[in-house]
Amino acid sequence: MNDLGQALLQKVKPITKQWIQIVSQDREISSAQQLTHTAILDSLPQVLEGVATLLSEAIRDDLNGLDDNSLEHGVVRAQQGFDASEIAREYRILREVIFVALEADLLTGTAVEVLQATRSINGVLDRVIVLSLESYIEQRLTKLAEIEEQLVLTGQELTRLAQIHQEQLSQLAHELKNPLNSILGFSSLLLKKFQNRTETGEGNPADLQNIERVIRNGRHILAIINNSLDMARSQLGTQQLDLKTLALREFLDDLVANTLPLAQRKQLVVVMDCDRTPAAITTDAVRLRQIISNLLSNAVRYTQAGTIRVTCEQPDAQTWLIAIADTGIGISPDMQKRIFEPYFRVSPASNEIEDGTGLGLAIVHRLVTLLQGKIDLVSAPSQGSTFTLTFPLVLTAQERG
Repeated sequence: MNDLGQALLQKVKPITKQWIQIVSQDREISSAQQLTHTAILDSLPQVLEGVATLLSEAIRDDLNGLDDNSLEHGVVRAQQGFDASEIAREYRILREVIFVALEADLLTGTAVEVLQATRSINGVLDRVIVLSLESYIEQRLTKLAEIEEQLVLTGQELTRLAQIHQEQLSQLAHELKNPLNSILGFSSLLLKKFQNRTETGEGNPADLQNIERVIRNGRHILAIINNSLDMARSQLGTQQLDLKTLALREFLDDLVANTLPLAQRKQLVVVMDCDRTPAAITTDAVRLRQIISNLLSNAVRYTQAGTIRVTCEQPDAQTWLIAIADTGIGISPDMQKRIFEPYFRVSPASNEIEDGTGLGLAIVHRLVTLLQGKIDLVSAPSQGSTFTLTFPLVLTAQERG
């Protein structure tokens, strides 16, 4: 039988040309579609020459000469964005093209020689594929490691920039609070003065309304600033808890009493179902007050008629829960997915509903997490909303981690 190695060396160019043509048109090798002739060619001629050399009888069993060229092919294909399956298909096509090119030479040998030659060709090509895929995988892993390192550095830089932003926001909010508190203080004194004049018939009711409007809007701005400060502290992780034992029923009675004037102004009925309230809990009273006050305020704001119900109980020996339900406008399922995002606000159907800051529920969610609790929402448009909060009876520093 003819020397297959020598025959292959003589046919490197036609084999290469045929292989490139098939690969560039193969739809299953999409990565090659946009590559140039040279890019597809890569180190294939050198690979073929190495295969031809190894097929020569004198050094048939020595496969070391394949390593460099096969490894280079795998590295280049990784850089070009090929999938491993595409590389395997490239070599399957190469195998077919080689056998077609050597068909006449194979027919010059006996059946035993043809079988032995076929095994040799397949063995050499299998070795080529293994080496190429190994280098491909190594190159991809190296690239992934570089990307991971870059992502870590980028994440660290983003964290640093976010911290700077939050610190600047916190500083700005503090600087705004001082003059605003002065404005509110002097406006309140002016309001009392005009109220006295109005009672004696000396004041102008319109002036009184203007001052009340100034105070109302000033308090709204102050609420925005306070909420922004709370959000900044939460994102910076600087919030500290002051854990104390709390008489819960008395605490809730006080919170609901503070809400009653606003509810009565809208002729809403406030119902307390708190007979099963635990006698005492250990928590941060300031944070808990902020959470419940915010939810009660929202219930009043988004309810035009009906009832606000506050339910409190102890479902087991470790936890207690409070549910605040209203008969307000409700929240659609798509909005429920975003309701706890900062600055996201439910669009009210009525212009009578006072616009909020968009931070209240985001802060509530963060504070609930800070108190090792969880918050659940059940709501539907025009059917009201129920926020259920579950907390540990005794919150400890160790539990907060």
